[in-house]
Amino acid sequence: MTYDQHTLLWLLTLCVDLSAAIFLFRIFGRQGLYASVVLSLLLANLQGPKLTEVLGMQTSVGVILYSGIYFSTDLLSERYGKREANRAVMLGFAVSLIIILMISLSLEFAPSTRVNTADFARDIHGAMATLFDFTPRFVLGSLLAYLISQRLDVWLFHAIKQKTEGRHLWLRNNVSTMLSQLVDTAIYGLVVWWGVVDLATAIQLAMAKYIFKVLIAIIDTPFIYAARAWDVSKKDW
Repeated sequence: MTYDQHTLLWLLTLCVDLSAAIFLFRIFGRQGLYASVVLSLLLANLQGPKLTEVLGMQTSVGVILYSGIYFSTDLLSERYGKREANRAVMLGFAVSLIIILMISLSLEFAPSTRVNTADFARDIHGAMATLFDFTPRFVLGSLLAYLISQRLDVWLFHAIKQKTEGRHLWLRNNVSTMLSQLVDTAIYGLVVWWGVVDLATAIQLAMAKYIFKVLIAIIDTPFIYAARAWDVSKKDW
């Protein structure tokens, strides 16, 4: 795949991810945004280990799919207030803990040794073990980074909204996301990569990850303006 094709694929994936969040909001209202947070968090963690190169930088595919989380929490903040946004953050955190627990338990089951399925069972078990390698460091880093940064994002969003008296949605959407994702990137990099790779590599990975998060925050601004104006009151439960 060429450089330009990879860039277009990145933009397409981002637009599909944001469009999915908007679709869920349009169809299910506030509950759709809760679902979007959980869905984006699950997809981001599943795709997290997959590294690729976009715009000449190495990054995780999970960074793209993570965009739906802060888009959804910002839209929840704008439409329904701080309490609902924080509820979505905590819902995502709780679901993550449950997923980690259940997958960790499933990996303790030995693969089948029946003659007709042994090779298939062994290959699938090995692939799952590789994909879901939930080391204590990874679990601690990802959950801490998510919880702290998302709570900070909600707080910053409302602090800026109050300061600007409800004006300049673009400002609070971008500033809250950029600052909170800087914290997210720093915590994750410090906990997960400290001592695993050399400092230069850790900084390079963190900087590339953060640059993509900033670009995504800018790109999602028109989406949140469009969604803010919709009347979905009849869809809320």
